[in-house]
Amino acid sequence: METALPDAQAQLVERRRRVEDLIARGGPAPQLEDFLSQIDDALDRFAAGTYGLCDTCHDPIEADRLRADPLIRLCLDHLTPSESRALERDLELASRVQATLLPPPQMTAGTWQIAYQYAPLATVSGDYVDVIRPEGGNGSDLLFLFGDITGKGVAASMLMAHLHASMRTLVDLGFPLGQMMARANRVFCESTMSDHYATLVCGRLDSTGGLELLNAGHCPPLLLHDGRADALEATGLPIGLFCVEDFTSRQAILVPGDTLLLYTDGLTEAFDGDGNQYGTERAIATALSHAGDPPGGLVAACVEDLAQFRGTARREDDLTIMAIRRST
Repeated sequence: METALPDAQAQLVERRRRVEDLIARGGPAPQLEDFLSQIDDALDRFAAGTYGLCDTCHDPIEADRLRADPLIRLCLDHLTPSESRALERDLELASRVQATLLPPPQMTAGTWQIAYQYAPLATVSGDYVDVIRPEGGNGSDLLFLFGDITGKGVAASMLMAHLHASMRTLVDLGFPLGQMMARANRVFCESTMSDHYATLVCGRLDSTGGLELLNAGHCPPLLLHDGRADALEATGLPIGLFCVEDFTSRQAILVPGDTLLLYTDGLTEAFDGDGNQYGTERAIATALSHAGDPPGGLVAACVEDLAQFRGTARREDDLTIMAIRRST
């Protein structure tokens, strides 16, 4: 558990400092003192080597739940009925909130057609997708963001919302892609735990078919053109790993009929029941066989092929696939 939550103890110490400060400034003593007692109990469990273990079964508590609330003491299997109902309500609310952050599943802007499917592993997802029409554009100018937060579940979804808000703010300020990514990286580094980072693709499209693309450690998008698939490899590190300032982009031109396919590793790193991995080569083959389809058809074909490959094997990750096509 210590390796899963390297900063949990530091979080608790910082929370204790803040609570003591509130008490000193005349805050509501009974509530704050109860909170202080919970923090001290958690720190005592760290000292005893039992932090992160369920009080009932002594198995590890789910890591994403501990990241969201470092004071919890029970795993999901041993919540009381009232705690289970409260958790279900919270997850339902989190899912509704996350849905409001997503763009429409199908969009048309000038000559650009866009479609995506967003499939969380559980109630909420750490995958990130956004499409923005910059102010002052001519209707065909678009900026798209596509990425994946480390981890799954509630903690990852909270970081997805944090990244969404940061990127929206930076887009409104009109920064170039490299500068926007550098600033987002610095904010992410300074405001999240050290074991969290995000892979992220940021792209800008214009009415002439021009594409500027910056790939910060994400799965290579596939540019489907003239019967081939060009993988657009990463041009920088994932954001949140190091506070670097160097993010470079590449340029391309999409002619009518070209499609850009983006996906999270829930596609290429999926396994079937025999332990075989779906892989990039199969993703490319599927994409090429449906390259002439509208974006929604291409995305649906990829999802269907993955389902056929996986069979009865259990999903292990969130999955998001998006296709951007320049129409004829």
